Amino acid sequence: MTPHLSPDVAERIESVTHAGRRADALSLIEILREITGLEPTLWKGIIGFGEYHYRYASGHSGTAPAAGFAPRATASVIYLPDGIDTYATELAGLGPHKTGVGCLYISHLDRIDLPVLEDILARSFAAVTAGTFTQRAREGSGS
Repeated sequence: MTPHLSPDVAERIESVTHAGRRADALSLIEILREITGLEPTLWKGIIGFGEYHYRYASGHSGTAPAAGFAPRATASVIYLPDGIDTYATELAGLGPHKTGVGCLYISHLDRIDLPVLEDILARSFAAVTAGTFTQRAREGSGS
């Protein structure tokens, strides 16, 4: 079992077959622990830190991790609930990555600029936990 993790989070990490992705997951846990001051919990395969509540214009609402990632076969998927567009300038200097509406895909954590990633993660976490953010990435803040 991976030390200092709840059994379900440790099991999720141990299930990652790609050794590099597993090492990246452990590094991301340490980075997000430092940023959030929280321990990780498992949210349907996503390793999450904290939570925030959202409500769509349609009235649908829910709760999601305020910061989180999922180690996948081809990349670590880092979730930015306040949207990728919010960090366009920073992402230009991050290093090799791909993006989706609210997802940042990183294949090799050791090939990116970690201080840039840490800044993005800290700002995103602060934005969604400030008590004023109620959207999801697809509704976008983009500003």
